[in-house]
Amino acid sequence: MNKELIIPLTSKKETLRELIRRLFLVEKLNNKFGFGLLLLFCMLIAAVISLIGVKEGMMIIIGMIAIPIVYGIVAYPKFGIFVYLSMAYLLMWFIKIGVNFPLGTVMDGMEALFILSLFIKQKRDKDWSMFKGPVSTVILIWIGYNFFQIANPTAESRLAWVYTVRTVAVVMIMYFIFLYYITTKLIIKLIFRLWICLALFGALYGLKQEYIGFFPFEDAYLHSDPGIELLLFIGGVWRKFSIFSDPVAFSYNMVTASLVCIGLMTGPVSRAKRIILGCLVVIFLMAMLSSGTRGAYVLLPAGVILLCVLKYNKKVLLALIIGAVMATGIIFVPTSNNTLYRFQTAFKPNDDPSFNLRKMNQKRIQPYILSHPLGGGLGATGEWGKRFAPYSYLANFPPDSGYVRIAVELGWIGLFLFCLLVFTVLKTGINSYFIIKDPKLRSYCLAAVLVVFALNVGNYPQEAIVQYPSNVYFYLVIAIIGVTLRLDKQQNKLLDAGK
Repeated sequence: MNKELIIPLTSKKETLRELIRRLFLVEKLNNKFGFGLLLLFCMLIAAVISLIGVKEGMMIIIGMIAIPIVYGIVAYPKFGIFVYLSMAYLLMWFIKIGVNFPLGTVMDGMEALFILSLFIKQKRDKDWSMFKGPVSTVILIWIGYNFFQIANPTAESRLAWVYTVRTVAVVMIMYFIFLYYITTKLIIKLIFRLWICLALFGALYGLKQEYIGFFPFEDAYLHSDPGIELLLFIGGVWRKFSIFSDPVAFSYNMVTASLVCIGLMTGPVSRAKRIILGCLVVIFLMAMLSSGTRGAYVLLPAGVILLCVLKYNKKVLLALIIGAVMATGIIFVPTSNNTLYRFQTAFKPNDDPSFNLRKMNQKRIQPYILSHPLGGGLGATGEWGKRFAPYSYLANFPPDSGYVRIAVELGWIGLFLFCLLVFTVLKTGINSYFIIKDPKLRSYCLAAVLVVFALNVGNYPQEAIVQYPSNVYFYLVIAIIGVTLRLDKQQNKLLDAGK
């Protein structure tokens, strides 16, 4: 057994101190000179931004920290994971601010560095055992199928494949990176804390857009294209998108953060922490409502239903009944409030013209899906389809659904493989939840299962897993499901050995 995979409970503080030391590249936490340099660096950043502007300042800052981050990712991959997760969450915000830098390529480069680090470590340790299992097998099959699409004879453009495969298949390799380098409960705890903090920033930013207004660069973006105004200006109100690419990504990330908090509340946490987590759920849901995304409104109830099934008891059943009665009243109460009306239509889809239009589009494309088992090629629809094959049949087809996009681009074979992946992950996660004995690890596993389930429910009305940060965090929670079971088994072996 790899000794690095187990860190005694007594060394948690030392591990946290070491993580912070690596994060700030300081030799000792009590080194006043080191913290003085850190403070001086922060002051320098503020001065640069105030003198030359946000955009130019960001470029200089990125250049200053690039070399130590590259070294940190290769030498300390666990530190790199936190940087990568932060970048994935803030990437679209940086782009909207106006950072004129290929940030998508930076993410690709970080993924390449993680892979390099993994192979360097494996050359010494040669332990591939943790990668075995049904989830890893299906993910490898799915990645292989996406790469096979370069030879799809019905594909109209190879360039569309090049641009799309990065965020659909290449990012899935991070599952193996997470699975390998997340080795302790402390790392999982820190990851969830980082996630919640980033989500809180996104929620408060969205609420600022709702109640105070947009920044000038955001207002310029909203009026840069008539198509944007058509999509985001509904009923005399702008849909909010916070730091994300669009309102859909904003709302879905608020729901997943809420489910993470709910999952953690089921673990061994103090009453004060439960209250804090509950307040965070309220903030996330308030922010989600400001997005005006109907597809997101059903995700939390779906996740709560799964939670009630997994933790079935009389109290849970009573709470579910009370919640259902309250939700029914909210859905059917007459209202003139535009936000509440959009919430109600999410549960009455047949009264929604946009939902009926989507059903018509899906009916129209069914013959194409049945006659093209390999699909029309990765990237055949949407932005890349319009750019690289504007003359094709699929270029102007609006999939409006993650599952429909898969069926159209990757065929019914691809749709089957993706559904097999989802089924395997959920089955493994639910089984792990009942197997795990450690209550903290069990709550981590439950939070991950709820996120996977909600994102796949949301993948039907919208595309839930193709945009940053959801595409990264989706494979993160899949890895956490495997890690929690592995850590629990290791703890049980240690306990049995000590008897």
